[in-house]
Amino acid sequence: MALFDVTIDATCGNARALTFETAHGQVHTPMFMPVGTHATVKGITVDQLHELKSQVVLANTYHLYMRPGVDIVEAAGGVQKFMNYDGPMLTDSGGFQLFSLDHMMKTDPDGVSFQARDYDGSKHRWTPESNMEIQQRIGADIAMQLDQCVGYPETRERVEASTKLSWEWAERCLAAHTREDQALFGIVQGGMHLDLRLESVRHLIEIEERSIAAGHKRFGGFGIGGYSVGEPHDVMFETLGTVAQACPEDRPRYLMGVGNPTTLVRAVREGVDMFDCVLPTRTGRMGTAFSSQGRMNLRNAKYKVDFTPLDHECSCPVCQNYTRAYLRHLVKQNEMLGGILLSMHNLHFLIDLMARARQAVLDGEYEAFYQEWMASPGANDY
Repeated sequence: MALFDVTIDATCGNARALTFETAHGQVHTPMFMPVGTHATVKGITVDQLHELKSQVVLANTYHLYMRPGVDIVEAAGGVQKFMNYDGPMLTDSGGFQLFSLDHMMKTDPDGVSFQARDYDGSKHRWTPESNMEIQQRIGADIAMQLDQCVGYPETRERVEASTKLSWEWAERCLAAHTREDQALFGIVQGGMHLDLRLESVRHLIEIEERSIAAGHKRFGGFGIGGYSVGEPHDVMFETLGTVAQACPEDRPRYLMGVGNPTTLVRAVREGVDMFDCVLPTRTGRMGTAFSSQGRMNLRNAKYKVDFTPLDHECSCPVCQNYTRAYLRHLVKQNEMLGGILLSMHNLHFLIDLMARARQAVLDGEYEAFYQEWMASPGANDY
């Protein structure tokens, strides 16, 4: 396969199994990407990531730009060499982090000015072009366009303005992105308004058609942003399927910032291929585990003398080697090992769930897989 070529291995309804090539190896979907915001998945070594069969690891442009700085990451040979991870990586543009700065940032048609209050309070200015330069220097296999995200609920007027700005910036990002061993994903915005979402998709397609006609590159895939920003999950699913299926079928579709197991299973059924979220490691550090029976709060006294595996149906190293009683002990004592082990388990849970989803698509049995999951004891506990 040529770099970033996509093979559709199978479909089952709207669910898909894709394979695409990056400079650091093949990627198979559906798949979940662990979040390594600061060039580290919290508490997890790169050897453990490989053991967990992680494929793509996500890092964040804003945070790496602030610390240690782009010069250092570039001098190390790029983000993979910097963190000693030899698999594929993706960098988010940092647009969502700027959105979270709220009153400390100001957006205009040309770019965004912000104050890094979560670091040293310094002031900065990004344009789509400068953001592309930063991501190309960081050097992940996949970069995301700079976009503008708004929360929920929000006025239609503001959502409309942010959607328009995002596709305008997408065109500038595509024109500025020249690194051949790195794919650039456009991002669909539009809030919960289906017409704005479909308009966003249409403009992204028109942008890449103009780029191709001018002898330049196309988008390597399509992010679906602006969901999981405060809306109920059922509200997201009112539009998600139509939006995903409107994106070109020959490129990956990436639902950004979603890590709820049931949401992943539902979204694959709608045609989504890629996911990321901090949820598995964040909840692990808080003492909560995903399981086939639903969420498990290891602080609960009922696990105090429970010497059985964390999840009887799980094959991860944690479930093979540690008991619920021991994990509860670690959590109650605030031992860092407790958060590490639960993070490992939660990551395995989502990575394995998507591997099983892929196999179901390949076997032509995704609907049965979906129905079995939705009927399982834990499906409605996420």
